[in-house]
Amino acid sequence: MPDERDAPAAGLLRLFRAAPFRLTLLSLALFAFAGAAFMAYVYVAAAGEARRRTDAEIRREADGLVEVYNRAGASALNPVLVARMAGERRFVYLLMTPDGRKVTGSLAESPVEDFTGAPAWIRFSLSGPGPGRSPSTPARGLQLRLSGGEILFVGADASDDRDFIVTIVRGLWGAGALVVVLGIASGLLVSRNFTRAMTGLTDVVAKVRNGDLAARAPVRGAGDELDQLSEGLNDMLDRLDRSMAAHRHAGDSIAHDLRSPLTRLKARLETALLDMEAGRGDARQALRQALDDTDGVLRTFSAVLAISRLQAAGEAPNAVLFDPAGLVGDMTELYGPLCEDKGLEIASDIAAGLTVRGNPAFLAQALANLVDNAVKYTPAGGAVMVRLRRRASGDAEISVTDTGPGVPERERSRVVDRFVRLENSRNLQGAGLGLSLVAAVAQAHGGRLELGEGPGAYDGSGPGLRAALILPAVA
Repeated sequence: MPDERDAPAAGLLRLFRAAPFRLTLLSLALFAFAGAAFMAYVYVAAAGEARRRTDAEIRREADGLVEVYNRAGASALNPVLVARMAGERRFVYLLMTPDGRKVTGSLAESPVEDFTGAPAWIRFSLSGPGPGRSPSTPARGLQLRLSGGEILFVGADASDDRDFIVTIVRGLWGAGALVVVLGIASGLLVSRNFTRAMTGLTDVVAKVRNGDLAARAPVRGAGDELDQLSEGLNDMLDRLDRSMAAHRHAGDSIAHDLRSPLTRLKARLETALLDMEAGRGDARQALRQALDDTDGVLRTFSAVLAISRLQAAGEAPNAVLFDPAGLVGDMTELYGPLCEDKGLEIASDIAAGLTVRGNPAFLAQALANLVDNAVKYTPAGGAVMVRLRRRASGDAEISVTDTGPGVPERERSRVVDRFVRLENSRNLQGAGLGLSLVAAVAQAHGGRLELGEGPGAYDGSGPGLRAALILPAVA
């Protein structure tokens, strides 16, 4: 049994293994690299500025001494140097003869080697007495030859510049360390929050994997990617739940709707067998009726298979560009004789010049189902209108309007499900798959099926039904 004291360590290990924490560390490493480059730039810039400032001070001091020399000679320069050395100035001086021997100054010898006479800058170290001076005190100096041949060296203590640079570097390192600490802390915080959110998602996945389709991912309301993932997962689970419910309902509906034809088929075959054994009855007629019943069962399963294939494919197979005007005209002409036999009027209003992308065979089957339903449910003396037009949105609309009993508004969203048949259609032939197939064809073509009220109640019939197949128009 694992020790409960190991749980915090395991949780911390999970945080360190979390992708957000690793991404935070990567971002922090990149930021640290950029920060180091910035610190190097600041250091170089600050050191250069301090050196230029010190060099400018040395140059001004040397120019002042050169002016004294040029005005009154070495005899006047020597007491000026002695006076300045007696003060607490940061400068050091050395006046030498033309052959390099010391005349006066605070340095025993010049730090410049192999002096050629041209002004020479040098970095050196000061040692000896002086406020705050150590054997390694940095200094800068300028050596030049005066007009009379004497050599003048002027130097300055650069420890203040060094301290200034050290202060800047320490501040930068402190800021860098603070950034690293805050970055790690923010990475842990982000990882913890992300891990909590992901734990909710993984728990939902585990529950669904174990068969609990009612589980849903929590939505925090932040509107971020995790909420979008949760909403997408919940939508997928809702669709899966509806699909599973539809499959369960389909199984129940198949058992309910096919029980009667299969029972009749079995009874007719048993009756035909008994009649044949008794030498009476018309066996041919019984077999014909059995074949008709078998064809009805096969049509039902064919429709279910076609719907399943369309929904599984997600798009219409073998789609081509074509003008649906010919298809609508042919379908209206095909159902003309049937409407005439039933005492119905059928008419069409077809707009030319529309182009859609789709499978003509599937669209023909969907339109045939709509017209067949209209003819089936419209009583004698009614009318059926088939129309093809372009909607204001640019989509193509193929609609079939009848003057039959219609579909109540509360039932229109349900009547497109498989095997759903309203009470007033139970005594009519069919399996309740016509509108389901139309809806599947519309969805596979990127469109939709809309059901609405027909022309309204008139002379004891109506209000009718208007079924519209909406397809995206190409041109």
